[in-house]
Amino acid sequence: MAVLDLLRATAHLPGEDLRILCDSQYVINSITKWMPGWKRKGWRKADGKPVLNVELLKELDRELAGRIYTFEWVKGHAGHDLNEAADERARAAATAYQQGVAARSGPGFPGAHHAPPAAAAAGQAARSGIGLPPAETSAPRAVPEPVSAFDELDLFSELGDEQLEVAEATRQASAVPPEALVEELERELLGPLVRGDMGRTAVLLHPDFTEIGSSGRMWTRDAMMMALEEDPGERTEIEILGADRVATDAVLLTYRSFARAGTTLRSSLWVLDGGRWRLRFHQGTPEA
Repeated sequence: MAVLDLLRATAHLPGEDLRILCDSQYVINSITKWMPGWKRKGWRKADGKPVLNVELLKELDRELAGRIYTFEWVKGHAGHDLNEAADERARAAATAYQQGVAARSGPGFPGAHHAPPAAAAAGQAARSGIGLPPAETSAPRAVPEPVSAFDELDLFSELGDEQLEVAEATRQASAVPPEALVEELERELLGPLVRGDMGRTAVLLHPDFTEIGSSGRMWTRDAMMMALEEDPGERTEIEILGADRVATDAVLLTYRSFARAGTTLRSSLWVLDGGRWRLRFHQGTPEA
C-alpha cells in the first residue's frame, strides 16, 4: 500500500526518477523479481497456487507502467532517520484511531491530486519506510474504517496494520502471565493463515529473528517471511514441554511438534521488544 500510494501521489510527475526507501524485502522482490513470472503464469506462483494480495499487485503493476524508479532496502527499527520518523507517524495514527480522534497529517506530496486519508494511507506509507514530509496539524477529518492490505482471512483480518499493532500491544499489556501469552503467540504463529500473512508474521517475528531449522539450515527473518508467504504449510499440532521465564524480558518455550515424518523437539526464545513479545530465536531438532 505504501508504494502504491507513493506512485499515485506522484502520478502528475511521470518523468520523476523515484528513489524508494523500503524496509520490506518482500515488497521489493515482488516488484523487481517475481512479478514478471507471476504475470506470465496468470498471477500464479510456481506451485500453481494463486499469488496472495493479487489485487494490490495488479494495481502496482498498472501504476508502475512507464515510471522510472529504483528501490533501496533499509533495515527497519535500526536507527535509520526516515524509517524511525515514519514509524513514529504510524504509531501516532494508530493511537489516534484507537482514541477516536483525527490523526495529525502532513501536506502530502506537493502538487499531488491523490490525497490519502491520514489514518490509513499515510500510516501505511510510513510503515514501509518511505520518506514523508513532517507531520503538521490540519483540520479535523473523519477517520476512515480500517482496511486490511491482505486477502487472507484470519482473526485479525478486520484490522489494518497500525490498528493490529495497537490491539496487539493492548493485549500484551493485560494481566495474562507472559508464559501463557507466549504459548498463545507460538500457537498462533503455527497456523497457516497467520504464517501466510506477511503483516502478521512481521509483528510476531523480532527484527533480528534467526532460526536453525530441523534440516540444519539457518534462516533470517526476511528469508523466513518470504518462504512462509510462498508456502505457509498446514497447521502443526504441538505438545508444550516447558515455558520458563529466563529473564524479566525473555521466555523460553520448549515443545514437541508432530508431523507425518515424525516428531521434532523445538525451542523458541521470545523477548519483550517495545512492550510486545516477539520471537527472537527458534531451533528444531528431529526426535530420535
